Amino acid sequence: MSDSGKTAASAYAEPGELEQGVVGTELLLAGVDGSGVVRRTLLPGGIRVVTEAMPLVRSVSLGIWVGVGSRDESVELAGASHYLEHLLFKGTPRRSALDISASVEAVGGDINAFTTKEYTCYYARVLDADLPLAADVLTDVVSSALLRAEDVESEREVILEEIAMTEDDPGDLVHEEFSLAMWGDTPLGRPIAGSVESVRALTRDQVEEHYRRHYVGPNLVVAAAGNLRHEHVVELVRRGFERAAGDSHIALSPDTAPRNSRAEQDAAGPTPLMMEPSVRLLGKKTEQAHLVLGTPGVRRLDDRRWALGVLAAVLGGGMSSRLFQEVREKRGLAYSVYSFATQFTDSGAFGVYAGCQPKKLREVLSLCRAEIERAAAEGISEQELALGIGQLRGGTVLGLEDTGSRMSRIGKSELVYGQHLSVDAVLDRIGAVTLDEVKRVATELLATAPAAAVVGPYKNVEDFA
Repeated sequence: MSDSGKTAASAYAEPGELEQGVVGTELLLAGVDGSGVVRRTLLPGGIRVVTEAMPLVRSVSLGIWVGVGSRDESVELAGASHYLEHLLFKGTPRRSALDISASVEAVGGDINAFTTKEYTCYYARVLDADLPLAADVLTDVVSSALLRAEDVESEREVILEEIAMTEDDPGDLVHEEFSLAMWGDTPLGRPIAGSVESVRALTRDQVEEHYRRHYVGPNLVVAAAGNLRHEHVVELVRRGFERAAGDSHIALSPDTAPRNSRAEQDAAGPTPLMMEPSVRLLGKKTEQAHLVLGTPGVRRLDDRRWALGVLAAVLGGGMSSRLFQEVREKRGLAYSVYSFATQFTDSGAFGVYAGCQPKKLREVLSLCRAEIERAAAEGISEQELALGIGQLRGGTVLGLEDTGSRMSRIGKSELVYGQHLSVDAVLDRIGAVTLDEVKRVATELLATAPAAAVVGPYKNVEDFA
């Protein structure tokens, strides 16, 4: 461990001091030569602390993951999870909004948050010596938000500006329209930020009730990756939540158990959420037309996800992909064209995006449909299989070179997946994908009627059906 790591450790309790406040610690992944070791500790109140050691770096990324997102909202609460993400930075009994940001930025760190359809994350990245500060700030923010009426009103206007910004970006807007085309007016289909109408209608009491219901110990995972010692992180997190306990609704009862991951909750649940795919057109005067075309995908823990990932890489994962070659290289019809696969606990989507001049959209749409149909009918070649596997394997490793990505990986693994796979295990599973697996998933998914979303200067949705 570097000298800076030892300096950080001096702010922690010694390992022997952990016994009173810890329910149990597990080794999840052994790692190699001290790197990649993943451990989990259960704290009183059901809070889980998961860490990954990266002893050769000089930083730590710390995130508090909350198992609530936009799909957990009723129509009346649409946008409440995202609203909370904003409000938690407005102040606590111990810190003003300026104190929260300035304390981390004063040591060269970053602090921020994001909301998805299934979870919310508050995170900071700091030098390893400043981990105690990051832990104290984040535990304070998540557990002790004031949610003052005046802050609710001022932040309402900020969120409405954020929604307006999305509406001015057709490249983002088309993906929201695609979600509606795929899942309809359901929590999974609606925008994460809510609508102008729902945000204007939300009250402080509704937002506070949402906070108290979902921001509870069993629904929290604290993840950290970098130059750290697991015991020290556990002690910092425990002290942070205990320090905030007098101003927080989060109970620290030693009898409280953590919740299962979202994927585990859904494993024995109903059949996957699938709607009748539709075609949506949002007529706007834009310089470019934007298209997303897609079909139902797979659940988060569906074993077919590995083959679908390879298929996505072959169809539109890079400059050598089928779509890039056919749409851009051979015909010059679009600058950006790519494919993607999205998974949720009970549903998923496979899609293709393209942006082009409005007069070229029908030809681009025809080419995208043709490539999807060809993949469904014929699968891919041996050469394409090797290319797709290589692209996924390389992207997996290169995407885990920093503490932030490692922290995100173990946080989501604990909160959403309910399983921790080593990087080698992931690479092995990708490498084991066969032509038959890709052909099977292509036939099962891509042969269905696609949903489509178009944003551009058009009037007739029937033109894209």
